[in-house]
Amino acid sequence: MFALYRTTLPAFCLSLILPCSAHAAAGETAVAPASAPSAVVQRQPLAERSQEDAKALERQVPQAEQQMLQAGNESFLALWKPANNSEPAGALIILAGAGETADWPKTVGPLRRKFPDVGWHSLSLSLPDLLSDSPQARVETPLSPSEPAATGQSAPAKSTPDDANASVEKATISDGEASDGSNPEQASEAEDKTDAERIFARLDAAVAYAQQHNARSIVLLGNGTGAYWATRYLSERQPAQVQKLVMVAAQTPAQAGQHLEALMPSLKVPTADFFYKNQVQSGKSAEQRLQASKRLKDTDYRQVGLITLPGNAAAEQEQLFRRVRGWISPENVD
Repeated sequence: MFALYRTTLPAFCLSLILPCSAHAAAGETAVAPASAPSAVVQRQPLAERSQEDAKALERQVPQAEQQMLQAGNESFLALWKPANNSEPAGALIILAGAGETADWPKTVGPLRRKFPDVGWHSLSLSLPDLLSDSPQARVETPLSPSEPAATGQSAPAKSTPDDANASVEKATISDGEASDGSNPEQASEAEDKTDAERIFARLDAAVAYAQQHNARSIVLLGNGTGAYWATRYLSERQPAQVQKLVMVAAQTPAQAGQHLEALMPSLKVPTADFFYKNQVQSGKSAEQRLQASKRLKDTDYRQVGLITLPGNAAAEQEQLFRRVRGWISPENVD
């Protein structure tokens, strides 16, 4: 009996252990797939800042003033106010500068609201996001096969000459040539051309819309960097429908290939350049444009100096409105 007990007990214990081992193995198998990398989630591209600004304007501006215009393959929001007159004198198209909206509180918004009361349609629009202003993507150098990095650990420092070779190769790539083999100067020119085409398409759409409303005269006004793009539009496209150009606090974009004064010789329309005399940089840039105009023959360029009025924005905007109105329609000034 004792011998039978000695042989049965081990067999009984073994039968209890085997199921536990099987369950443990099954648990490990079930957990293993969870550690596998998950599929890459495709993120929707972020909307342009100008598109976000347009959505905000749609909530703030009366629906009657909102107009969706078509520029090539994209639509954009413009703000339209018809003249409060049975016989409008014309249409003022206002192009806001970089970072500004079609109802920007300085220059753009006040002028678009004031001119309809003196017999002018107003149509304001903003710039799209510019490729030339976008930060360049940083190219990361992948690890070489000889230095794999474990998950959660940084790659070990190397003492081999490969580090020096990599530095020389990186310097060679950055010296006049992008990592994809393209020339940075050519890439910049391509971005500038794309930006210009998008902006010109918007201005073409704005001019066409103004014409649909029997505007006898069309004046294009650019604020800040909008003045640069308005000038460039008239310089390169020379649309016959636009009779005058107004620049307010004009600025040349940082990435622009040529300065604003370089565009002036090809302008064929009367131009008024409004600048603020008590702003140092504005005054210096205005002086350069004035000197450039003096080198031209038979130019119809006029420069008007204004004064900023800190603490009295309403008076400052009224001053600008009266001076702009006096230049585009002097016969109707009170």
